[in-house]
Amino acid sequence: MKLRPLEKRDLPYIYEQENSRKVMALWFEEPYTSFDELQILYDRHILDQTERRFVVEENDRFIGVVELMDIDTLHRHTEIQIIIHSEFQGHGYAQAAIHIYKKIGFIPEGTLRQHFFAEGEYHDSLMMGIFPHEFTF
Repeated sequence: MKLRPLEKRDLPYIYEQENSRKVMALWFEEPYTSFDELQILYDRHILDQTERRFVVEENDRFIGVVELMDIDTLHRHTEIQIIIHSEFQGHGYAQAAIHIYKKIGFIPEGTLRQHFFAEGEYHDSLMMGIFPHEFTF
């Protein structure tokens, strides 16, 4: 398995994921993105220094995307988001990611109760954090 930067050639895979109700429910969004909109968003965000997107691949197959969002270089923190292609969900790549985060040292810091609405109901968000000296990979 490897990570590489998201490229324009990956947009068909992203389009498929962003129009999957099952996948987008986990990202707090409704599945309705047009391919044209996706291309515009890619072009607009490619140089944004507060975001980074990486493709998860195995044997040159698209497995999913890891996003670093709201990168704050001054305070040195970011938010991590992961989308695993529905074909590969449940194969240990990231679902359920909480046990993977805990295994490498992330500590639960709090719960945002009923933080997002998806699939007809509210869900909590677990906030976790890690400091460089706590990382145990």
